Amino acid sequence: MTGVAALGFLIVLEFAARHYGLPGPLTSQVRELVVPPKSGGLLYAAMALMMVVLTWRERFVAVTAAVGIDIAFSLVRWALDVRTAGGHPFGNGALWVILCCAVVAVTRRTGAERVLLLKGVGLGLLLVAGRKTGDTWLLITSKTRPAVLDQYVATADHALGNPSWLVGRIVTATGPFGFNFLDIVYGQLAVAAVAVALYQLRGVAVERRFPGHHLVRSFLVIGLLGPAFYMIFPVVGPIFAYGTGTDYWSSVSLWSPDIPSSGHWAVGDLWPQTPSLIDAPHPMRFDEITPRNCMPSLHTAWAAAIFIHSRKGPRVLRYAGTFWLVATLTATLGFGYHYGVDLIAGVVFVLTIEAALRAFDRGWDRSGIRLAAYGAAVFAALLVSYRFLPLTMAEHPWLSGPLLILAMASVIYGYVRTTTAWDPRPAPARRPEPQPEPI
Repeated sequence: MTGVAALGFLIVLEFAARHYGLPGPLTSQVRELVVPPKSGGLLYAAMALMMVVLTWRERFVAVTAAVGIDIAFSLVRWALDVRTAGGHPFGNGALWVILCCAVVAVTRRTGAERVLLLKGVGLGLLLVAGRKTGDTWLLITSKTRPAVLDQYVATADHALGNPSWLVGRIVTATGPFGFNFLDIVYGQLAVAAVAVALYQLRGVAVERRFPGHHLVRSFLVIGLLGPAFYMIFPVVGPIFAYGTGTDYWSSVSLWSPDIPSSGHWAVGDLWPQTPSLIDAPHPMRFDEITPRNCMPSLHTAWAAAIFIHSRKGPRVLRYAGTFWLVATLTATLGFGYHYGVDLIAGVVFVLTIEAALRAFDRGWDRSGIRLAAYGAAVFAALLVSYRFLPLTMAEHPWLSGPLLILAMASVIYGYVRTTTAWDPRPAPARRPEPQPEPI
């Protein structure tokens, strides 16, 4: 049923994208069997997830086959003088191996072994489909929401002291090294998630079953539900609404994208030097290219999910999860992609989803329902306040700013307190009863 629902959702998005004259998620994925993929690293990460159900010998064969196929594709492209055109020169082999494993599951496996291998294939394909679905969602937001609400969010952001403007000046001062270092971290979020997920799923090949709750499930739910709020609360970000767009970073970026300039749509060239004025906000029209993907900040939500799921890992994994969270928050603000209030909404959003998923696994007991409902209520209150009370928040920052932080902290505290009580506690060791001494 889940597979049928996911396929139906992808078909709907395919038709929606075709309506605007662009390929949808299914077409884009099928094309990457031959054309240079948009993200070869993501395809290999998806193959790594699929391989958690394989034995070590089968993993060696799969990796060898994927690399061999990529080498063959590279030789053919070199012989025919085919350019990658913005794609990666590798990754096709990983996708071919995933699909071959699906064929093996249907034709050579039976019973529980077939189901387990198909689950592994589905896990890998869902990661790739999630990326393609996100790209299509972003296209739909830019085409169907001509007016954006950046002025409302920027006004509300005065309550936090305009953190995007502050961090933007810091990142600018670090020059090319600081920007490109953060850009690598920001762009490889899915790879970091796979690293944590592989640790969580390390026992699948031996136990022949998946754990009840793991990071991939959280990632997919965040990516599925988050874009719906982009349609409700369309925001493009301070670097676009109050700056020169991607042109600002083109002189220092090693991978500067070829995107039409959006500077003439902005309020003015203000970011990151001059904060926006505190004035009555109103919707503003923007181009039909820039995604409306700010509220809530899903990069913050995904990085926070990595942090949460890495807490029970070894020390190296915990340190890596903390680093990725801090670096991602710095990049989202410092690049001008998000306002501070976006990040607060993203943290509340991910904790609510994590609470709901874990409560679902427990059978929706009272504490789980209470935690999920509280998180949802706080998230809704944040969106309502950003939309209808931004001027009041900006005029009283010493009251509204701490209230925003307190609202987020209350959800964090409730999540930690509730989930800690859910974690199994080791039973105390039984002390041997004293024996009578012999006479």
